[in-house]
Amino acid sequence: MSSGPVAYPAAMLKIGLTGGIGAGKSEVSGLLASYGAVVVDADKIAREVVAVGTPGLAAVVAEFGDEVLAADGSLDRPKLGAVVFGDPERLKALNAIVHPLVGARSAELEKAAGPDAVTVHDVPLLTENGLAPLYDAVVVVDALPETQLRRLVELRGMTEAEARARMGAQASREERLAIADYVIDNDGPLDELESQVRTLWETLLKRVAE
Repeated sequence: MSSGPVAYPAAMLKIGLTGGIGAGKSEVSGLLASYGAVVVDADKIAREVVAVGTPGLAAVVAEFGDEVLAADGSLDRPKLGAVVFGDPERLKALNAIVHPLVGARSAELEKAAGPDAVTVHDVPLLTENGLAPLYDAVVVVDALPETQLRRLVELRGMTEAEARARMGAQASREERLAIADYVIDNDGPLDELESQVRTLWETLLKRVAE
């Protein structure tokens, strides 16, 4: 299966969606899906392509050994993370296995969506990996760093140190905003978020119709 570029009718609109941890990207993704967008979730696909019984998992085990498996035969992500993070060469080896599989599966989902679809690629590390040119437009879900920190501590149970470390490992707010074609401000209440996302959706539909 090829992981190269796939040609689609010009009417298909391919959107990249990103945002810092705790900014509320998942909420925006869910709202867009409810309006009719075809959401391609990079993190979800990355888990699927290394599920038990997949060629992806077999390739990971061949590269890193049985010690990255849990007792039930599934991938033990914390163990694998301990091996690759902090070791650029091992991380590169992992990415060489997973990224083509994610790309191929994403392309399949796009093709199945139809020629007039709005496909939204939910990509947490879109900014960090320089992926903005792959999309017709980039949507950034933005929140103040203090808002992100509060959500991570109050809603996800992180310590403040853990939250700051996770935030610090990502692109800065300024770097994300620099690549944004559309910005969703998620510092306010949910009803304000819904209104913004609805307006964004209407704008995207107009672009498809052009």
